[in-house]
Amino acid sequence: MKAFKLENEPKIKTGFKTPDHYFDDLSAKVLQQINEKEVKVIPIYKRKKVLSLMAAAAIVIALMIPVVNNYNATSKNLDEATIETYLSYQSNLNQYDLIKELDTKDIDKLGKSVVLEQETLEDILSSNPNIENLISE
Repeated sequence: MKAFKLENEPKIKTGFKTPDHYFDDLSAKVLQQINEKEVKVIPIYKRKKVLSLMAAAAIVIALMIPVVNNYNATSKNLDEATIETYLSYQSNLNQYDLIKELDTKDIDKLGKSVVLEQETLEDILSSNPNIENLISE
């Protein structure tokens, strides 16, 4: 490979030139232009249209928050009556299918939530002629 020496090669001119003494008084010119231009500031509270639009938007948002919150809360949860009606009208679903789907946690919850009094239990057992079937189940 041929040795490359930067000092010996002819230099290419860029084509850009700055005028003579351009950077000497540049900062003074820029500061003079900044001082000449004053920006007119219009406060937002003096603009009645902008203020009324902002107030209307805030009211709309404030009214929509409870509606959206209520819609999200009610659409996700099903009540017990809906689930019970759905399960009762399923023709191919029986009690054994439901029992297979229960966990031990679910069974414990059922045992805690269902409280039978002694009198109610005696009435059911005395009025039912198939007591052997109830005991075996």
